[in-house]
Amino acid sequence: MTVDFDLGPAAGRMARLLDEVPDDRLTAPTPCERYTLGDLIEHVGGLSLAFTAAAAKAAPAPGSAQGPSGDAARLGADWRTRIPGQLTALAEAWRDPAAWEGMTEVGGVELPAGVTARVALNELIVHGWDIARAVGQSFTGDEEELRACMEFVSRFAPAEPGRRPAPEGLFAPAVDVPADAPLLDRVVALTGRDPAWTAA
Repeated sequence: MTVDFDLGPAAGRMARLLDEVPDDRLTAPTPCERYTLGDLIEHVGGLSLAFTAAAAKAAPAPGSAQGPSGDAARLGADWRTRIPGQLTALAEAWRDPAAWEGMTEVGGVELPAGVTARVALNELIVHGWDIARAVGQSFTGDEEELRACMEFVSRFAPAEPGRRPAPEGLFAPAVDVPADAPLLDRVVALTGRDPAWTAA
C-alpha cells in the first residue's frame, strides 16, 4: 500500500498554532460553538492519540477514548509540550505504508484506513482554522490538503442527490457561501462554520 499524503504539514501547522495561544485565551470562544479554546485544544490532544492508534491498528491510547467532546478541565499543565509531541507521533504513524492497509477503528467507528487518514487530515485542517480564528491568526492549507478535505466533507453536503447526511454530531448544518469562494472557505462552511467568523 502507498501513502496517499503526508499528515506532517498539517500536524506541524497545528503545533505552531498551539504555540501562539496565550494562557488567558483558553476560555475564549471558537468558531466551533460547542467548544471554548481550551476545550478545543483538549479535543485536538485526544484526537491525536486516537488517530495514532488507528494508524497502528492498536487499541486506543489512554486519554483518546473519553468521548468526542473536548473538556478544558482535562487539558493538564503540560499541554504545550505534550500535544505537539502527540501531533508529531500522529504524522509519523501515518508515514508507514502499513497504516494505509485494511480497516481500522477510531472513535468506535470502523473505516477503511485510507478514509480514516482523510478524517484525521480534515480534523487537523478544520480545527486548525478554528484555533487560528480564535486567537486572531491567519490560516492556510496547501491545495492538496484542501482538496482532500473538500472531497471528504462534500460527501455529507446537504440537498445533493446520492449524498448521505452527516452522522449525527459530526458537522453542524452547512453555511451558504458563494460557489467561487476560496476552497478553505468552502471546506469550513460545509462543516457548519461561518468563514467570516472572527474573535470578539
